[in-house]
Amino acid sequence: MHHLLSMFLLLAIIGQHVSVQFPGRHYKSVLTVPNGMSWGSWGHQDMCPAGMYAAGFSLRVEGHVSGDFDDTALNGIRLHCVYWSRVTEAYAVSNAGHWGEWTNIKWCPSGFLKAFQLRVEPSQGRGDDTAANNIMFSCSDGVVLTGDGTGWGDWGIWSPVCDGKGICGIKTRVEGPQGKGDDTALNDVQMYCCD
Repeated sequence: MHHLLSMFLLLAIIGQHVSVQFPGRHYKSVLTVPNGMSWGSWGHQDMCPAGMYAAGFSLRVEGHVSGDFDDTALNGIRLHCVYWSRVTEAYAVSNAGHWGEWTNIKWCPSGFLKAFQLRVEPSQGRGDDTAANNIMFSCSDGVVLTGDGTGWGDWGIWSPVCDGKGICGIKTRVEGPQGKGDDTALNDVQMYCCD
């Protein structure tokens, strides 16, 4: 672990963006919302490095595919983690789908991410299911950031507000490729809150 931390610090010093899994970080609570879908399985927990908190996020999104093709919409969520000084950045990402491109990072003007809201399309029966489509975060400074996801489905209720310094980790529920079946990719998310 000491060698891994040294490597992370070296990469951070030379300005690289890194994703190093820190599953053992202690967290205070888990933030959830009730409107996520249940296709797929939960991925690994990925945490910001010790002392860092999520101050921004980016999304992996597949835009609408014209014709009778299979839409997946929201495929992944990256939390962009910083220290209070915001000098060094890393990111945490759990499972992500295979489709789409990563959007630009949206940052809290100050402070950290504190709560989230998920936009989800319910089951379409024989139609094209997309499950989670977008996410919104509130920052500790009161600013609300809306992701660049798609517009299908409805916004659910807000998660509880983090009772620590901020969101520090993520775990996502993602459905893998279905072959000739209906792909949904990201279905649900949990955020971890740290002191």
